[in-house]
Amino acid sequence: MVTVSREIDASPDAVWAVLADGWLYPSWVVGASRMRAVDPGWPGVGSELHHSVGVWPVLIDDTTTVVACVPRRELVLQARGWPAGEATVHLTIEERAGGCVVVMDEDVVRGPGLLIPGPVRTAVIAPRNVESLRRLAYLAERRDR
Repeated sequence: MVTVSREIDASPDAVWAVLADGWLYPSWVVGASRMRAVDPGWPGVGSELHHSVGVWPVLIDDTTTVVACVPRRELVLQARGWPAGEATVHLTIEERAGGCVVVMDEDVVRGPGLLIPGPVRTAVIAPRNVESLRRLAYLAERRDR
């Protein structure tokens, strides 16, 4: 499991507003290139984002599904990116004075990505998720202004 966190100068409501808008997913998730569709119930449990990952012209169409959701506090996603595999992504939002802390845990759970040793996966996933949280912060902080 790879864990990164970021203090964000925005309310949990502002962070949640970004997470709850599925059309913003490629704006903050590194590697997501475009949205094709967002289920009407997003981010309810079982709802899906239909997105593409990669860089044009090499794009993979796949989905991300909500596994668990506690509005303003927690979002657990099953992110698919076949043929690489699937990962579970767990986001938590903790309110703090003047903002919040967002913690992001991720690891591969299915597919060929499991063959990559843990330290190598960490070396790839951690910097990507640090940048994803930076982008999430930028979006949320602008909402609170």
